[in-house]
Amino acid sequence: MHTQEQRTKAVMLFIETGFNHAAVKSALGYPSRWSLDRWYADYLDKGHVKEKREHWEKFSDEEKAAAVAKYFELDRHLSNTVNELGYPSRTLLCQWIDELAPGMRKKTKPHKKHDDVERVDVVAEAYSGEGAVAEVIRKVDVDKVTFYNWRRKLLGEDAQKVVDDMKSEELPDDVGELQEMIAVQRAELHRLKLETAVWRGAAELVKKDPGADPSNLTNREKTILVGALRDRFALNELLDAVGLAKSSYFYQVHAMEAPDKYADLRESIAEIFRESNATWGYRRIWGALRMAEEPVAVSEKVVRDIMRDGNLVVIYHAKKKNWSSYEGEESPAPPNLVGRDFSAGLPNFLWLTDITQFALPRFKCYLSPVIDCFDGAVVSWRASRNPNAELVNAMLDEAVSTLSPGERPVLHNDRGIHYRWPGWIERCDAAGITRSMSKKGCSPDNSACEGFFGRLKNEFFYYRNWDGVTFEEFVAELGAYIEYYNEGRIKQSLGWKSPMQYRRSLGLAA
Repeated sequence: MHTQEQRTKAVMLFIETGFNHAAVKSALGYPSRWSLDRWYADYLDKGHVKEKREHWEKFSDEEKAAAVAKYFELDRHLSNTVNELGYPSRTLLCQWIDELAPGMRKKTKPHKKHDDVERVDVVAEAYSGEGAVAEVIRKVDVDKVTFYNWRRKLLGEDAQKVVDDMKSEELPDDVGELQEMIAVQRAELHRLKLETAVWRGAAELVKKDPGADPSNLTNREKTILVGALRDRFALNELLDAVGLAKSSYFYQVHAMEAPDKYADLRESIAEIFRESNATWGYRRIWGALRMAEEPVAVSEKVVRDIMRDGNLVVIYHAKKKNWSSYEGEESPAPPNLVGRDFSAGLPNFLWLTDITQFALPRFKCYLSPVIDCFDGAVVSWRASRNPNAELVNAMLDEAVSTLSPGERPVLHNDRGIHYRWPGWIERCDAAGITRSMSKKGCSPDNSACEGFFGRLKNEFFYYRNWDGVTFEEFVAELGAYIEYYNEGRIKQSLGWKSPMQYRRSLGLAA
């Protein structure tokens, strides 16, 4: 930021050195070429260099009133007012005018954008003999400069020369030659309209990215595109534009008109997807089809394509964990016996636990589960309004009650304060449970449990409206989901069985 004195000094030196930018910069160390030119222009315009006001400095009421008065004096011209006064910005001046003279600010006409198809139509109409250029541009509300820019970009240099020749005094005397020039122009416009329609259709009709090359579409996509444009263009020129042989086009047409051999499969996939509340991807649905009472033999790729065609998109929500139960080293931490190896060969051999928070409009709910690493089953769980000792202790008591004689699992958790209190430690010792604890602030050390929380929230919690739901109602729905997780949610790692189905298949559960 340079003061007015520094700016004036630079301008005077600029004049003395014969308008040498480099000499001024070498002598003073400032300013840039652009700034010096701007300061010199102010000096020529007003006889002095404008003072740069600090952007945080407030304007007085008198300055505001003077600026608004100058605005009306200069025929309500924002830029002239700002240049004359040296303050404020155009945006701030608009705010002052609306405040001191409501309804008196000149409204600028909003700029309307025209796409390529509209531009081609305008240029074509202007030279088709259906109306003069002035009438056409007045109808679409654009100025002459804009229109001629469109014409130059759309017609190219060669076709533009034809138009310019037609407008010049050197028009051919021969009517046939003149008609030939007009035909060339119209053919060029028609070609441009065709290309624009094809490129636009590639983006919209077959949902390709804008700017996608139509020649890179599949034959099926090209056929869809050609069919959509046949009412506007001839078939042969459309096929040439997209690079598709006529035999391939009619083959695709007949293939698309044939009965859908996957009609029943589409209904089955849509039904499974709805029952999963839009949380199952194509692999899990493929697994469900394989494990149905009447197995469906179909590839994953077919399932994926059907889901894509039916717009069956899984709703997942990325949410960072913003709550922590860590409150310091209340008691000595046991060693990490898991080492991020969350595999277990038998049930009740390795357990995981943690606490997660659900933030609802009227309350917060804290869930504490025990997860069995053998198959991911939820052994026990408790939910509470507060993440206290009662929450985790009651959950642990229920988990211990499911153990058979001789079962002594390792129970792994993070360094939350709940797992450092005497009540927790005493319960673990009494049940013969071996405690294991993650490193401080290292969520990957308990990633299997964090993964359960992520699936739980993506499939059950996010994208649902919880307004008006009571705590008791929420806990009931949470319990229903956990029951479904154990009994009905199939997993690829379990051979497309749920945890309980997997245990029954091994004879480990009734």
